[in-house]
Formats: sequence, C-alpha cells, structure tokens
Amino acid sequence: MSLKPLAVALAWIEAANQRDLERLMRLSDPNIDIVGPRGSIRGSAILRDWLARAGLTLESRRSFARGGSVVVEQHGVWRSPETGDVVGVADVASRFRVEGAHVVTYERFDNVAAALSAAGLTGSDETVEPA
Repeated sequence: MSLKPLAVALAWIEAANQRDLERLMRLSDPNIDIVGPRGSIRGSAILRDWLARAGLTLESRRSFARGGSVVVEQHGVWRSPETGDVVGVADVASRFRVEGAHVVTYERFDNVAAALSAAGLTGSDETVEPA
C-alpha cells in the first residue's frame, strides 16, 4: 500500500509527538536529513538522539503539498526532557521531503512562508485534508 506524502509526513509528526521511536524509524529513510536552526545532521542514529532530547510537540494546523514536498504549519511546545516543564512555545512550520513511504528530509522553520519557499510550494498548494 502506498501512502500519499502528506499522510507520511503527518504520521511522522504523530510518531514524534508520541515519542514512538519504532514507528518514527519505519517512516524515516535510514539517511534522513534533519535540518534545524543550528545546521543539518543525517542518519537514523541522529534522529533517535534528536527525539530523546528535543522535547518538542507539534500541533498541526494547515498543510501544503505537491509531489513529494510537504509543509505543515504548526504550534510547537518545547518541554524540558528532565522536568517536563514548558521551556518554549512558538508557531513554526515543518518542511518534509517524502520519497515512497519515507521522510528523507525534515526541516523546521520559524514561519510558514519560509518553509513554503524552501519547498517550492505556494499558498495554492494548501490541502483541503485536515492537518
């Protein structure tokens, strides 16, 4: 069964939010690129470490997709992995590159406009499916 890129990206977000490492690994390319404010890292071992320390939960709001490019506008909450206390809150956007049933690139942006630009998407690519 082949999943649409948007479905793969949303399942990936759900797995990350639930800290479901096994599911997240199944949805990720072994050489996944993870791009953030501090640069780019690659590989499933790095993804494992990122999931353990990020403390990030993303509430999806709107989504945009064309081909294997997906952008999801979100509300992010960062919590301390040690205490669970909220340490940050922001509206952000995530850009995904999906090939087959795997996320090959995940990149976080401070706003949806920057994510859309990086993905080569526009407002007309907004999906009618709920995020």
